Amino acid sequence: MNLKQLKRCAIIKTGKFLTRLVDRFLASQSLIGDPPAFDSEQFAWVKTLEQNYPVIRQEAEKLLKERDLIPAFHEISPDQTRISQGDHWKTFFLYGFNRKIETNCRRCPETAKVLEQIPGMMTAWFSFIDPGCHIPPHRGPTKSFIVCHLGLIVPKDKEKCYLRVADHKLTWEEGKCFVFDDTYDHEVRNDTDEHRVVLLVHVERPLRWPGKVVSKLWLTLIKISPYVQDGIKNMRDWEKRYAAALRRMEGQPVHGS
Repeated sequence: MNLKQLKRCAIIKTGKFLTRLVDRFLASQSLIGDPPAFDSEQFAWVKTLEQNYPVIRQEAEKLLKERDLIPAFHEISPDQTRISQGDHWKTFFLYGFNRKIETNCRRCPETAKVLEQIPGMMTAWFSFIDPGCHIPPHRGPTKSFIVCHLGLIVPKDKEKCYLRVADHKLTWEEGKCFVFDDTYDHEVRNDTDEHRVVLLVHVERPLRWPGKVVSKLWLTLIKISPYVQDGIKNMRDWEKRYAAALRRMEGQPVHGS
C-alpha cells in the first residue's frame, strides 16, 4: 500500500469515527425522530414528487433505453466498489450535494423542474437495478439528510423486489414514495427477471437550531472530502463522454473526432 492509499485509509477511518459522534448528536436534534423508516405523509414535498410521477417516469423510460451509456455507481463513486460491482446498478445523477449536473438535467428537464421545488433537496439520481441484482448491506454517510425513493418502474412480483432497512421491509409502488434513514443497515434485492427503476432523492433532515449548525458544518467537510471530490471529478469526466455519445447518436459532429 503506497503513501496515498495509506493517507486515504487514515482519512476514511477518522471520518467514520467522527461520523458516529455527529450522527448521535443529530439524532438527538431531529424534529422527525430517528426511526429507520418514516411515514411519507409527514413530508409535504412527497406529494410534489408523486403528482409529477407521469413525466418523471417518461424521462426514466428514455434513459433506460440508453442504459449502456449510463455509468455504474462505482464508476462515479470509487468508494462504493464493495456494494457496486459489474454493470448491474446504474446511476444517472441530476444533483450531487447541491451541484447541478447540467448535461443530465437538460436530458431530463421535467424531472429537474420538479426537484427544484423540493425544499432542502441535496442529491438526486435515477437508480437502475438489473434483474437478479443484490446490493449488499451497507450504511449511508450521514444523518444530515433523509432518503426518498419514488417508484417508477417496478417488477410485477413486488415481494421479490424490496429494500430492507434495519428490520423494515419496504417495497416499491409505481407513483408512490417511501422515506427512510440510510444510516441504518440496509440492502436491496431484485429477485425477479425485470428491471427496477426509482428516483432517489436526498433531502435535508429537519433539525433543531443547534443541530442545523452542526449539520451544515459537517456537510461542508463531507463536500471537500475525497468521498465527494472523487465523485465530482468522475462525474465531470463522464459528462464529457456522455455528451459526445449523445451527439454521435443524433448524427452530430463530435469535436476532436
